[in-house]
Amino acid sequence: MESTGPRIAPGRLRELGPVNWLAWQALSRAAGTPDAHLFSTLGRTGGLFRGWLHYSGKLMPGGRLRRYDSELVILRVAHLRHCEYETDHHIRLGKRAGVTQEILDRLREGPAAAGWSDRERALLTAVDQLVETRDLTDATWQTLAAHYDERRLIEIVLLVNQYEGLASTITALRIQTDH
Repeated sequence: MESTGPRIAPGRLRELGPVNWLAWQALSRAAGTPDAHLFSTLGRTGGLFRGWLHYSGKLMPGGRLRRYDSELVILRVAHLRHCEYETDHHIRLGKRAGVTQEILDRLREGPAAAGWSDRERALLTAVDQLVETRDLTDATWQTLAAHYDERRLIEIVLLVNQYEGLASTITALRIQTDH
């Protein structure tokens, strides 16, 4: 990464418009920060921001996956993509879902780390394969399918890709962490 500042400054009322400004305010409060830079930056896109928020919210927290599983997925994607913003934001959210410091340490190690349940290991293996190859082997799919129904299997793939795309957006726009 060449530059250290944001490529597009976070917006305020004039750039966001009243609806996105209100959404940014509410989302920042929910995230426990006065300015969630992700939302004050993406909010500059008008209705696209609201469409993205709706889709994102349907995946997390509105999806069928357990919140703990969603946070494992997101934190692993953030780690693999070296996305400090995503990591920082989801460490806070993950704690609320039961992700402890010990689990965070294991997440950095990956699916081969000792201490994962079979379900957690299958989930993290799938995350790693999707991020690294954009696909899943049949063996990984079968292992994952032993733990999740069809709807959740689809949701896992969508969630990984959503947060990988978000990591790319954050990185390319050089969105700064909230602290």
